Amino acid sequence: MYPSQFPEENDRSNQSSITLTDETGRSLECYVEHSLEVDEQEYFLLLPVDSPVEVFAWQTDGDGEEAVLVEDDFTIEKIFSTAQAVLSEQNLVLKNTAYALTAAGDLPMVEESDIFTLEIEDEEADLEPEQLQLLASFYWEEQEYAIYTPLDPLLFFARINPEGKPELLSPEEFREFQPLLEELLFNEVE
Repeated sequence: MYPSQFPEENDRSNQSSITLTDETGRSLECYVEHSLEVDEQEYFLLLPVDSPVEVFAWQTDGDGEEAVLVEDDFTIEKIFSTAQAVLSEQNLVLKNTAYALTAAGDLPMVEESDIFTLEIEDEEADLEPEQLQLLASFYWEEQEYAIYTPLDPLLFFARINPEGKPELLSPEEFREFQPLLEELLFNEVE
């Protein structure tokens, strides 16, 4: 994830958007943060219009509690209506969008006590810990769940395919473009 180059208070009403669609037909509306052309192919750095959220299940192990990201569609489907109801109490609307769950509405102010730091264990990549803001927690069938939103923006890198539709780059393709993207973002910050 990369920090957004647009201030939070920036009016995005004039900014262009692209809708990503996954293989199940779900969509995700995104703002175009940047576009670039490489070898006559246009690429886009995209920021979701609504806030991405992640659901974690709290598991008890011998030494304490561990947060486990809920990724399977079956579990998400089972707990979705409860999660939706809990977020609605904060005037947020939970959406089952493509590539990530999202919440529409104004997020609460970040409070230090609501920040959760997730250490990402990956042997191949040297990843920074991710900081998440707690939005709500709830129980479903005696299992505790928590809904968080990342403090850093969730960005997607896509291109327009031959059919004229936006598609995400594969992880391998993204790794090829990552140095170019970092250079673009770094030059813009200066």
